[in-house]
Amino acid sequence: MVEFISEYEQKGIRYVVCTDIAKDGMLQGTSNELYQEILQKTNVKLIASGGVSSMDDLIKLKKIGCDGAIVGKAIYENNITLEELKKLC
Repeated sequence: MVEFISEYEQKGIRYVVCTDIAKDGMLQGTSNELYQEILQKTNVKLIASGGVSSMDDLIKLKKIGCDGAIVGKAIYENNITLEELKKLC
């Protein structure tokens, strides 16, 4: 994955949305190790997707350096509220 992103970074890509499809919609937490590796080995702005289950996941993503996250089912299932998101942002 990192090699793929690095190749495109050399061509001028600055932003990447990375979705762990094994976790997408499962509410089982995010792939922090994968996202951290991408951030350590590239200079892209990373938007994480897949597995967000709670505000704790979003706080961890922010701490490792993600520039954003896609939150879907966690909002639909009322695990995260828009008010909580406003406070984090």
